[in-house]
Amino acid sequence: MPPSSQKKSSQKKKQQQKKPKSPAGLTADQLKHMIRECQDFPKPGILFYDITTLLKDKVGFAALIDKFSEYYAHEQVDLVLGMEARGFIFSPALAYRLKAGFVPVRKPGKLPAPTVKYDYALEYGTNSLEIHKDAIQKGQRVLIVDDLLATGGTAEATAKLASSLGADIAGLGFVVELDFLHGRDKLKGYDVMSILHYDK
Repeated sequence: MPPSSQKKSSQKKKQQQKKPKSPAGLTADQLKHMIRECQDFPKPGILFYDITTLLKDKVGFAALIDKFSEYYAHEQVDLVLGMEARGFIFSPALAYRLKAGFVPVRKPGKLPAPTVKYDYALEYGTNSLEIHKDAIQKGQRVLIVDDLLATGGTAEATAKLASSLGADIAGLGFVVELDFLHGRDKLKGYDVMSILHYDK
């Protein structure tokens, strides 16, 4: 074999050896191990699942986006909606992978152009979300993504807000779902996918 061919063959072997295993191969337990559990936050008696320790892990974060994109790859998504604020972490990355656009869903007073507003009930009081009136065209396939599905109020409000502009809801995706809060019950009729589940 000529020296140049040997060199190319050697380089090819090195590249193959360095090729990392697909992050999507991580199991749910491996991803959970990257999440920090904080007792008594934000108030006594609450166990808070802190995903910042997962986000800073390059393999863990890549695995989340891979798992989302694999699940929704065949949904022909036009737009990915992310709710303020942690939905902004995942939605743009996923939109890029799905070759879709990204739309922020924000708290009142944050968007500069004309908006549509949706008010929804909390345990004590109400909350509101806004989206630009021209953010969604009628019939566009929309995917809603957030970090957490708890009681389901914010996700339900976002779906209704998008539907009011004529969106076709492709699904709702979450990194973590707290099963014991039954938030999924508010999202009946939608395709709901959560990567990680907690029962306490």
